This record gives sequence, structure tokens and C-alpha cells, in this order.
Amino acid sequence: MKKMLAALATSVLLLSSAVAQTIPAPTIAAKSWLLLDATSGQLIAAQDPNMRVEPASLTKIMTAYLTFEALRDKKLDINQKVNVSVRAWKVDSSSSKMFIDPAVPVSINDLLHGLMVQSGNDAAVALAEAVAGDEATFVTLMNREAKRLGMTNTRFANPHGLPSPDNYTTARDLSILAKHVIQEFPQYYKIDSVKSYTYNKITQQNRNRLLWLDPTVDGMKTGHTESAGYCMVASAKRPSGNVERRLISVVMGTNSDATRTAESQKLLNWGFQNFDTVKLYSKGQAVDTPQIWKGAKNNIKIGFRQDVLVTVPKGVAAKMKPQLERKDPLVAPVPEGANVGKLKMVVDGKPMLELPVVALETVEQASIFGRAWDSMRLWLK
Repeated sequence: MKKMLAALATSVLLLSSAVAQTIPAPTIAAKSWLLLDATSGQLIAAQDPNMRVEPASLTKIMTAYLTFEALRDKKLDINQKVNVSVRAWKVDSSSSKMFIDPAVPVSINDLLHGLMVQSGNDAAVALAEAVAGDEATFVTLMNREAKRLGMTNTRFANPHGLPSPDNYTTARDLSILAKHVIQEFPQYYKIDSVKSYTYNKITQQNRNRLLWLDPTVDGMKTGHTESAGYCMVASAKRPSGNVERRLISVVMGTNSDATRTAESQKLLNWGFQNFDTVKLYSKGQAVDTPQIWKGAKNNIKIGFRQDVLVTVPKGVAAKMKPQLERKDPLVAPVPEGANVGKLKMVVDGKPMLELPVVALETVEQASIFGRAWDSMRLWLK
């Protein structure tokens, strides 16, 4: 199953590089940027997506992700109150804070809002201590999780993103993390769309200005330090044909809050306006039922073990034609999930996408007499 998913991922990358060239990418005023279709998993366009950059407060996305995992695993409860350490309270006083107090226990729910809405560095330390006991252990968890997710060019030095030479990432890695947060924890991701939050009688607005400008945007996080510039991971969801489509934009190193907002909006609009995401096949849908030899059944269902969605420039989807290439003859036994061929999607005679096709059911061997009969038929064929 994992090998098949890897093959599908490779296929969509091949598709995106082949067809996206027909649509000129927009000019984005940032050091590096990326646009990901989270519905299909395809990278639509990017500029220097593997450039090492400082994440600033985008670091807090990983802090939130680990907290969400702790909530899922029942290690924490959303309404649980935790004590505030002096270390959390004293975090850089010149930086963003939610203004927690060592004398007043605070709930995990308040801390998550303080982290993602108010961008509180004190909230980040408090959550790190709640999840792992201390900040250093939490940082170890952050880097372990980054490796597990495939964030190959990322290293975290702290849970908040204050400048450190050991705190770095890339636009590509941030898109991977954002996609996992949205898909794995939609119930907690909703926090990112909260426009303002009040704690300790202090109301602070979400720094993601797109929440006011675009009703389809529902997250995710901004970041800024003098060395990093102004950064943003944004996400929007809009209907597209037979699916509801989600895009994730990552914009790193712009020169102002206004620029990161405008460039993120430009990137999202460009992706929605110039591309479609379509479902080609559903999970378990048989694309063919070819003959199988020496089997307890005469035919076998073949197709895909998950929905197959692709992102293509507008107008291309209607031109895509399937071409199935099987590994004939198919001879039993064939286990469910076995690779039995490939399906090519062709546009104007040119292959644009190649997908592995698998057996959707197990077909055992026939009796000795059935096998002998099919052996003779194959020999005569």
C-alpha cells in the first residue's frame, strides 16, 4: 500500500511539471514561495521551494500539531488547566505574547488560541511544557515529527520561532506540515480562522489579514522577524467541479505585512482561476474486469485503493483520455493490492499522467483440473 501511494505521488509530480508549464506562474514578491493543491496533493507552482529560510512564528504550526496529537492521544484535554512557568512568562518581553500569568492556571484551549490567533510566544512555551514536560524535550519531539512527516530540510530550535541559527525550514516543508494539520485535525484547525481572541482582558486580532478579505480563507499562520521578513502560510477552500478544492500557499520573506497578504491572495486566486482539480476514479472503482487464468473466478476487478484526484490547467480535464496497459496474462493466485498494470491519461496523444493499477480483490487458484485446463488454453493461445 505504501509503495502504491509513493508511486501515485511520483505520478502527480510528473503531471504537475508537465502540464503546469502551459500556465505562466505569477510574479510573487518573496524570497521563496509555493502553491500546493491539498486536495490532489500536487505542487502547482513554486519558486525556490527548497531554499533554507527562517520560519519565525510559522514554527508555531508544529507546536500546534504536536499539541493536537497529544489531545488526540488523550495525553491532554482541551479544557485542562495547566500551571504557567516563570520560563513561559518571561519569554522575550519585546515579542508577541498572550500575557499568561504564573499565578493563574490557563486552559489548553486558551493556550491554543493564544498560540495561533495571538501568536503568543509565551503560549508556545507553556504548550511545550504541557506536552513534553520541558522545552528541550519538546524541541526533540518537534524534530522527530518533522523527520516522520518528510520535512527533510527543517530543524527546530524552539517552540515559538524566535531567531536562532538552528531554526530553519523551507516553503516545501511548511506546505507538508500545513497539509497534515488540516487533514488530520480539522476540528482544531478551526482555531486558525478565529479573527480575534481575548485573554487576561486583552483582545488581540489574528495577524492573518486574509480572514477579513477573502471568506474562503480559513487559516493558517503568519510570521515575522527582522531577519526572516514577513511570512505567511494561508489556506482557502472553494468548490471546483465535482470536488471541494483546498489550496495552501506559502510565502516567505516579503518586505511588509501588506505585501505578504497581497502576494498570498494573488497566489491563491491564480491557483483557483487557472487550474481545476477533478476526481478521475473513486476508491474501489473497477476500471476493468479482465480475464484471469487458473483462478477460482473467471474475471478480476482492477482499479485503485484510494480516490484518484488530479490538478490540471482549466480545459485540460475534458481532453484527458485513459489508456489501460495490463500485465497480461493475469494468472492466479493474485492477492488484493497486487500491481496488475498501469493507466495512462493522454491529452492530444501525449501521456500526461501514469498511475499504477492494482487488484481490488483476491483471486485464489482454481482446482487442479481448472488449472490444467487453463494451462492447455494458454499454450494454445
